[in-house]
Amino acid sequence: MPLDAERIAQLGSWRLDPRTGDAFLSGGLRELAGLDATAGMDDLLRRVHRDDRSALKAFSAKLRMATDDEILEVAVRDCSGTRAYQVRGRATVDDEGVPRLLHGTVQDVTDRHLMERQFDQDRRLFSDAQRVARLGTWEWHIDTGECIWSTTLYDIFGVAPGTPVTYESYLQMVHPDDVGWVQERWDEGGRTGQRVECENRVIRPDGTVRVCLCRGEPLAEGAGIVIGTVQDVTEQRSIQDRMQRSSQRFTDLLAVAPVGIGLFDDDNRLVDANDALCSLLGRQLEAVRGLPAAELLHAEDQAGEDAPDRHGPLVAGLRVLASASGKPVYCELSSTESVADDGRKFRLVVFSDVTERLRVAQQLRYQATHDDLTGLPGRTAVNELLRELLSGEHAERVALLFCDVDNFKRVNDSMGHDAGDELIVALARRLERGLPVGCTVGRMSGDEYVVICADIDRAGGVETLTRSVSSLLKAAVPVRGQLLRVSASIGVAVPDGPDTTGADLLRFADAAMFEAKAKGAGRVALANPKMIASANSQMYLEGQLREAIANDGLVLHYQPVVGPDGRVLSAEALVRWPHPERGILPPGEFLPVAERGDLLRELDRWVLRTALREASTWPEHSGHPVCVAVNLSGLVPGDADFVDVIATSVVASGIPWDRVIIELVETLLIDLPERSRTAMDELVERGVRFAVDDFGTGYSSLARLKELPAQIIKVDRRFVSGVATESADFAVARALVDMGRAMGRSCVAEGVETATQFHVLRGIGVEAFQGWLMSRPIPPGQFRQLLRKGPVHIPEGS
Repeated sequence: MPLDAERIAQLGSWRLDPRTGDAFLSGGLRELAGLDATAGMDDLLRRVHRDDRSALKAFSAKLRMATDDEILEVAVRDCSGTRAYQVRGRATVDDEGVPRLLHGTVQDVTDRHLMERQFDQDRRLFSDAQRVARLGTWEWHIDTGECIWSTTLYDIFGVAPGTPVTYESYLQMVHPDDVGWVQERWDEGGRTGQRVECENRVIRPDGTVRVCLCRGEPLAEGAGIVIGTVQDVTEQRSIQDRMQRSSQRFTDLLAVAPVGIGLFDDDNRLVDANDALCSLLGRQLEAVRGLPAAELLHAEDQAGEDAPDRHGPLVAGLRVLASASGKPVYCELSSTESVADDGRKFRLVVFSDVTERLRVAQQLRYQATHDDLTGLPGRTAVNELLRELLSGEHAERVALLFCDVDNFKRVNDSMGHDAGDELIVALARRLERGLPVGCTVGRMSGDEYVVICADIDRAGGVETLTRSVSSLLKAAVPVRGQLLRVSASIGVAVPDGPDTTGADLLRFADAAMFEAKAKGAGRVALANPKMIASANSQMYLEGQLREAIANDGLVLHYQPVVGPDGRVLSAEALVRWPHPERGILPPGEFLPVAERGDLLRELDRWVLRTALREASTWPEHSGHPVCVAVNLSGLVPGDADFVDVIATSVVASGIPWDRVIIELVETLLIDLPERSRTAMDELVERGVRFAVDDFGTGYSSLARLKELPAQIIKVDRRFVSGVATESADFAVARALVDMGRAMGRSCVAEGVETATQFHVLRGIGVEAFQGWLMSRPIPPGQFRQLLRKGPVHIPEGS
């Protein structure tokens, strides 16, 4: 082949005599390989990339074994790896089949390979683009109805690739509600040759519905072929729908939002407002539209340091709007900048009316330092006043009287809490009017008052002041048309040194008050060193109890509640304190400490948490699960977190809800606010039961039985003890059981100690029994053993 032709074809030829090794390289081949005229075959082979030499060697071996005119090929690269060559060869053999000549060509195919790779890459990118865009292509032969789909289109329609597709099979996949107009549009496009675009729903073979945007147009006029695309736009349409709904919700929100919302333009003029903002201003929208932001403010706000200028924006924070009546409206403002659909900037300002909140905050600040019922200074105010007086130069003249109304609980129980509140208020007014100058009266809690004297010498001395306060609290007070004769036990304390704090003085006076109460109603006691030591001991014991609660230093004993057949139905958890110095302490010895130290809530939380955890692992008794009852006195239904604390403890323990019984004394269940009853109902719906403890001893118990939100009634031991010997106790017990049964409550008798009591109570319909006759309160291990032994012994007879 002439050299020029080889150059044009980027081709060179070669010949090799396998017997002699003589080789011929054409001029074109030498130019391709960059060889001079003296170079031979070995020089050519050294121009081959080292990674391709083994392939070339294998090619040479096969060529020497090839038959006559059999053409072999191999692809190699140059040393740099940048150029690609196609090597072809064939052998000419003699009559005996031995190669006598090997010859062939070497062609530079670099550009062709690049084009092929580019084509492959373009085809791959086109396929990936279809897949990413969820865009498939198709071709429709109108005459035959045959359709050709791309791989992505098969995937969009959920059909196996390669499945034969026709125009009719496509229509079968269109949603039944869309197929009519879709077919009409494509048939018309096929007849007229016009471009067609439609968006419709498609039902895939697996039943899922997709939204597809289909476009198509004729390939060429008269060709009878339509080509086009299908794009899955399900997600885009879903997003658009959500955006439209969101936009509509935003519009609706502006209309119904309870807060005022205003839109201000670039010049800080009001261009739009919702009804709530117009209501705050007391003006119609047209009357305020176009006003500068500053003109919406009250005069007192416009005079402030951060008041906006006439053309400036409203500053976020607390602002005072001017209503049409001139009344100031306090609002908390927040704002943000945004851009409208037409590109104009605007500022969205939210006006939250906090007028009532500020009023409530002021009221709360007052309530934080004053008692709600009486209006007297409360615990916080008392502590602040004592701190102030004891840090002054006449601290040694300060005196504190701690007063506790005698037998106040009896007033609540016999006449009701409203009457008790009326008595508390009446005594507060007597103290306010009757105390000498320099004395302040405060209410600590319940029926407890304190009198703080800034200068006891000016008041005539401790004895004179004490006598005056005692006479004020010892009187006949008219309550609900009756004269109630009351008195108070009073404890008096004065500083015992310069280091005495207000908390110390309160503790000392409190201890003295308990000393006075122990002597009888209406008595007075002055704190002495022994009492102060006792108060310090109380504080020490309180600290130990606090530590025991925090570190699980308490234990629970369980007393079973037994049915008439001896089956254990439930067990009441009773707390004990293994004191490191005094041994096991019963509740009666440390509950007063907890009450005076404000630890009852924490103690209740510990008992609840521990009892539920231990009960969750109890074995069944006689084939039935055993419930656990927890008696609460500090954590009560009126507390905001009452339900949350119980629910959290139940969930943490894993015990079923219907195995939990919460026992509360009757007085805690009377006059509950609706919120508390709703919270209790929520627990009852989950399975928790409430029991009213010591029933029959509170105020108007029988009359209010139907109002108590409890499923279990525990008949007080005071009636149980005399049920077999006292006709009155028997009558009360039978009435309670009958009324409870009529109202769907179950009855548990407490303090059952004799077989006679058991039989009498069972005879009047009591369903469960608790007392030493069945079992004393026992530690957790012994209680488990009791459950494993089977039914508890029940006395025979009737």
